[in-house]
Amino acid sequence: MPDFSQGDDAVAVNALRSAVMRLSRRLKHQRVDESLSPTEMSVLGTLARCGRATPGELARKEHVQPPSMTRIVALLESKGLVRLEPHPDDRRQKVVTQTEQAEAMLEESRRKRNAFLASLAEGLDEDEWAKLRAAAPVLEKLAHV
Repeated sequence: MPDFSQGDDAVAVNALRSAVMRLSRRLKHQRVDESLSPTEMSVLGTLARCGRATPGELARKEHVQPPSMTRIVALLESKGLVRLEPHPDDRRQKVVTQTEQAEAMLEESRRKRNAFLASLAEGLDEDEWAKLRAAAPVLEKLAHV
């Protein structure tokens, strides 16, 4: 296993961190709905990827405290982006499901951000683009570790 604290590995880790943070900031500016916080968008994205979930499950996936997730879900529900339904096995709990309005908004957001990234990628040469395609699954893995 590489020692990421020294030499070329440390330089690479630092460059990766810096590049990911800058690119993330630029992508955040490509929002479709400015009324939603990045956390609210993230919750909608999690629901899109993982399907319906309890607020507790969402809190774990989003790394926030359950009371915070309860407030986020309430805000999303008030905006018509999620609905709460009875849990099929435990009537004390609710299940959060995204609405068609949320699905459409997320699709538009993905389209806008993908177009932005595609425009950036136009400046890459074929070798750089091939490296980026090869790195995408690795970056995806890091994002979900």
